[in-house]
Amino acid sequence: MNVPDDAKTVDCKPMCTLPLLALLTAYGSEKTTGSDHSDGKTFFNRPPVQVSLWQVLKWQFSRDRHPWPDSIPVKPTSPDLSVASGIRATWVGHATVLVQTPGSNLLTDPVWSRRIGPWSGTGPARFARPGVEFTDLPRIDAVLVSHDHYDHLDLPTLKRLAKERTDLAIAPLGTAELLKKAGFAKVVALDWWESTILPNGDTVTLVPAVHHGLRWPWDRNTRLWGGFVISSKAGRIYFAGDTGEGAHFDEIGLRFGPFELALLPIGAYLPRWFMHSQHIGPQEAISAAKRLGAKTSLAIHWGTFRLADDGVREAPDTLKSLLANDPLAPDFRVIEIGEHLDLGVASLKREIGQTSFRSDRVKEMAAP
Repeated sequence: MNVPDDAKTVDCKPMCTLPLLALLTAYGSEKTTGSDHSDGKTFFNRPPVQVSLWQVLKWQFSRDRHPWPDSIPVKPTSPDLSVASGIRATWVGHATVLVQTPGSNLLTDPVWSRRIGPWSGTGPARFARPGVEFTDLPRIDAVLVSHDHYDHLDLPTLKRLAKERTDLAIAPLGTAELLKKAGFAKVVALDWWESTILPNGDTVTLVPAVHHGLRWPWDRNTRLWGGFVISSKAGRIYFAGDTGEGAHFDEIGLRFGPFELALLPIGAYLPRWFMHSQHIGPQEAISAAKRLGAKTSLAIHWGTFRLADDGVREAPDTLKSLLANDPLAPDFRVIEIGEHLDLGVASLKREIGQTSFRSDRVKEMAAP
């Protein structure tokens, strides 16, 4: 079916994602589609995930924060304008990845802000600068936003992207109003398993995740959350966004696998008794890679913002240890912020003196 510019958009209120607020049980009044993961006002996981206020308070008053340095040195890279073949994934930091396939540059959950919070100067601060300077970004064909938490939907960054790099954003149901306010001329809001086609013919599908949505205490779960599958000429790519453990990995693997590349979060995972329902850790990420049928996986969502109790390199170090002791270990890569992973890439070099990246092409969006 054809998806117009405002497809599946819904009226939203402003929102927040600090650890304590993110789990309070206030609700908004947004209308949603009649799907099996919505009650008409809010969205929910299937099966439902219950986190009580008591659990939130218990975590806040018993936290055991493992060490982080004052800052993390990063040498930003300048990505090529595009790739002629294969897949290149450049890790900008946290869940921000520049995904390049032939004819397409996509940016996942872009965050370039120094802090992530409801107002400038509030919220958790970056320990590592972005691995790509904003001014070094190539043309972006579409921005993919997995959910509304501040460390994944950063309005200052999105406003600049909409002004300087792209006119298209793709996100879950309920998020379109925020993205339109950020300045995107075209916004496609999808439910789980719905797809849209990019100008170069690649397909982007929103897939389930086990998580929640919230920006303010009163709008919890009024916006859907999810991951993305990018079906390109170079193969399929999975971006998990934020997610806890669940059977969705099996279903995504059955529907779309095998994947050439899976971008899987491993950090902000401790303590497990509290974080397991919303963030997978290294052990679950390895399991997910196997069930997805991922030929190669890349570890993301660590080493940028201190959001939970794990130390700065605890997640990648644990991942490497688990892989070394797993006789059936998948190909699971750990790279540093600013580095990239190439899978069969022949690149087209950056043009000297290029200053304009905006595309004037009409972006015809459709969902099969």
